[in-house]
Formats: sequence, C-alpha cells, structure tokens
Amino acid sequence: MASQREHPTARAPKENPEKDPEDWTTGDEPMTGAQRSYLTTLCQEAGEELDDSLTKAEASKKIDELQRKTGRGASQEQ
Repeated sequence: MASQREHPTARAPKENPEKDPEDWTTGDEPMTGAQRSYLTTLCQEAGEELDDSLTKAEASKKIDELQRKTGRGASQEQ
C-alpha cells in the first residue's frame, strides 16, 4: 500500500498571527531581497522613491502603507 506524503505546508496554520514589526527580533536588519523587490514595484506605482536604507521592520511598514495607497494587498479596509 502506498503511503501518502503530507505536503510540507499542510500543517501550517491557516492564518499567521501578525506581530508588530517593532517587536521583531530581526527588525533592525536590512530589508530582504523580496521586500526590496516588492517595494520597488509599489514605489513605482505610488510615484515614490525607494529608500534603500530601510530595515526589515521599516520596509514592512512601508509595504503596508503603499499597499493602502495603491490599492494592492489581500485585504482592503475602508
């Protein structure tokens, strides 16, 4: 009988609890490549310049801000 292998993400919680970027233990590290890439796109759409010196935490906050400004993002609160 063949065993079924569970997909690695199958056990992941359906929702990730959000932690304030101010409380991140790595929040003061430079932003990640993924953050930089997404921020570049959002900044272009919002007509803003990307600040290359942002930390991970600052980049996360800026992403949230620009998602609201550009209408991007999974949930749009009004």
